[in-house]
Amino acid sequence: LPHATMRTTHAITIDAPPHAVWPWLVQQGWGRAGWYTYRWVDQLLFPANGPSADRILPEHQQLQVGDRIPDGPPEADCWFAVEQLDVARSLVLRSTTHIPVAWRRHRHVAMEWVWSWHLTEPAFGRTRLVQRNRIILEPSWFEVAFLAAVVPADFVMARSHLRGIRRRVHDMPAPA
Repeated sequence: LPHATMRTTHAITIDAPPHAVWPWLVQQGWGRAGWYTYRWVDQLLFPANGPSADRILPEHQQLQVGDRIPDGPPEADCWFAVEQLDVARSLVLRSTTHIPVAWRRHRHVAMEWVWSWHLTEPAFGRTRLVQRNRIILEPSWFEVAFLAAVVPADFVMARSHLRGIRRRVHDMPAPA
């Protein structure tokens, strides 16, 4: 989103190669493996979402461009579409559904959100995982209200998300 009004970038280094990190990214989502955030964050902000997975879920490893990744119960009609996918290198999701359904229909508010993860291997066997958010919000009153609420929360969510991935990767037994 070249004209995004909200831009955040977060990163973490993981002591494992990108191919060991990748399975955790492709299984993310509501009703899938979760978002790997601190459990207290999930319980506070998303009480209906169960705990994030602590293992690789084979049934969620086949992600393709165009697939939908839920970000809430079905009645919320909130999801990401897989826009780009380069195995063990990058995953790019896009959403226009992260505002309440009634607002989308009657209040003329809009959001376009691109959420991405980029994996590099700066040293053999280590992954630099960079997470980026790019968002456009309309109209301006909605942008101001959203940014005031979300920017502080983004720091906590992104930090817990990236640390959750790192912990899970590090806790996995080494292949025999």
